[in-house]
Amino acid sequence: MPAVEATTLTIRKTALNAVHRQMGAKMVEFNGWDMPVEYPSAGGIMAEHNAVRTGVGIFDVSHMGDIRLTGPDALAAVQHISMNDAARLAIGQAQYSALLYPQGTFVDDVIVHRLGDDDYLLVINAGTREKDFNWVRDNTRQFNCKLEELSDNFTQIAIQGPKGVDLLQRLTDANLSAVKFYWVTRGMVCGLKNILIARTGYTAEDGFEIYIPADEDTSARVWNEILKAGKEFGVVPCGLGSRNTLRLEGSLSLYGHEISDTISVWKLGSTASAKWRSRISSAMRHWRKRRPMA
Repeated sequence: MPAVEATTLTIRKTALNAVHRQMGAKMVEFNGWDMPVEYPSAGGIMAEHNAVRTGVGIFDVSHMGDIRLTGPDALAAVQHISMNDAARLAIGQAQYSALLYPQGTFVDDVIVHRLGDDDYLLVINAGTREKDFNWVRDNTRQFNCKLEELSDNFTQIAIQGPKGVDLLQRLTDANLSAVKFYWVTRGMVCGLKNILIARTGYTAEDGFEIYIPADEDTSARVWNEILKAGKEFGVVPCGLGSRNTLRLEGSLSLYGHEISDTISVWKLGSTASAKWRSRISSAMRHWRKRRPMA
């Protein structure tokens, strides 16, 4: 009988992994990543959930993926692969969208950021990084644009809750009051220049996501400075458990659950919340015009 070669799944770690463990976080495997599910010292999932709804909580979401498209045909490429109308985006604006197979099922859901005239950043899910990048690459070959996989370049920290703007304003020179929901800016954060600051998140609450260099020392310093500056606002570190309860409460879909490569937007449109149905209705008018894709 031939020998069976054993394979070992490599579990990935964000640059903040050691910090989470030092803080006593309960760690779990999530889509191939070693991630905090809750912080018992902060009171656990319920306390974290309530902190985001009434004050502020911070999340390590560095496991998310980042794809950048630049060049003369960047907009045409984004229009070809994503569901919503990216031509409506002003520079500095973002939109929630989806990558779809020809039959209308989901490659992934995505946030599209327009960073410049011909510069777009797609933020994708952790468990679909490689699949998404390969699919985007295969479906944008005909366009004159450059495709970059930047997922490991950033530590992404989400500062979420009604007091998130007050907390982050203590640490940045950017005028956050001028940044609308689903818009982005750049500024100095914790002494780091030209940091991307997006007024986005997946908690159904106001807040920001910042993109800082992904080395461990810088990541740990910024994380700890946020916690220190946020003490007066009652900031707590949050894990994937409360991130899930928050997005469920806000009727936000998660890939692999409410949306997947077997669930079409047509089916979702008949069963989703009113907010999600409204998004789909407007997006479908644009999606129907698309050419076939791989």
